[in-house]
Amino acid sequence: QVQLMESGGGSVQAGGSLRLSCAAYGYPISDTCMAWFRQAPGKEREGVAAMYTGGGATYYADSAKGRFTISQDNAKNTVSLQMNSLKPEDSAIYYCAAVFSGPYGCIGRWPRDAGFGYWGQGTQVTVSS
Repeated sequence: QVQLMESGGGSVQAGGSLRLSCAAYGYPISDTCMAWFRQAPGKEREGVAAMYTGGGATYYADSAKGRFTISQDNAKNTVSLQMNSLKPEDSAIYYCAAVFSGPYGCIGRWPRDAGFGYWGQGTQVTVSS
């Protein structure tokens, strides 16, 4: 059974940093498109960052470029999201998502949440001004 479990959320002041981790259970993350999405109250879920673990290609939303970094640790079977220079508008529930993509990676998948078949339960990130 495939499971994704996020950790690392919390509350920080604007300008601070947080590191989110997504641990995958039941399958190896290699050759997979892994992504982070977020959803703020009253807003649609949006893609934040993604990476193809088979080749290392990464993708970022404009709002995340230059501040967030997605990375993988195959030994720990995890994908992380380092978030720096956080802003109040980054406050949301952050979700880890995965799809067994094969060599096509994240192409045609991210940033559409419909392109991902496995989801974690989410972790809250709150950034205060």
